[in-house]
Amino acid sequence: MARLEKDIYSTIPADSLKNPVVFVVDMVNGFCKEGDLHDKAILDIVDAQKELMDALECRNVFVCDNHPPRTREFESYPKHCVIGTSEAQVIEELQPYIKRHIPKNSTNTFHAQGFQEFLKEEMDRYNDIVVVGCCTDLCILQFVLSLQSYLNEHNMVNHSIVVPVDCVETYHIEGVHDAALWNKMALENMRINGVNVVSHIK
Repeated sequence: MARLEKDIYSTIPADSLKNPVVFVVDMVNGFCKEGDLHDKAILDIVDAQKELMDALECRNVFVCDNHPPRTREFESYPKHCVIGTSEAQVIEELQPYIKRHIPKNSTNTFHAQGFQEFLKEEMDRYNDIVVVGCCTDLCILQFVLSLQSYLNEHNMVNHSIVVPVDCVETYHIEGVHDAALWNKMALENMRINGVNVVSHIK
C-alpha cells in the first residue's frame, strides 16, 4: 500500500472492470533493489500487484526505464537504469507476469515510442486502463495525467483510468521527500482530474 497518513479511497471488484489492461511502471531493480534511486519499501506493493494481475488475468504491459549511458535525464537525476545493466531489469518477483515490455527514456511513459504505438494500434481494444508501479508522484502521475488529457482531447468516453493505491508507491528520504505527503498529493491530483483512484481491486 502506498504510504499514506490514512486511506480514504474505496475498493472495487475486479469483475467491475471492462476489457482491462494493466500498465506496470518501473518495477525494476534500479528503483526497488539497487542503485542511487532505489527504495526497498517499494517492494511492499509487489504482492498486491501479483494479486491484481492474477485476479484480472488480462493483458499487461511492463514499462521500464532503459537509458543510454549518456542521456539528458541524468542532468536532473543520478545515473540509473542504463541499458544492459541489472538496474534496468524487471524485478525477479514480477518477471513471470510480463506479457509485453516497453522501454522508456524519460519519466513519462506517454512519450515512449512503444506506448505511442500502443495508443494508435491497440487502445481501442480496451476500456479500463489500470496503472500500477512507482513512483506515484513522478512516473505514475505524469503518465496518468498525460493519458487522461489525451482521452479528454479525443473525447474517448468509453475509456477510464484506474489507479489502485495498494499497487503504487514512491520513495522516502527523510527531510527531503516525504513518501506519505507526495503519495497523497499525487493521488489527489489524479482524482480531481477524473482518474478513478481506488484503495484496492479485488
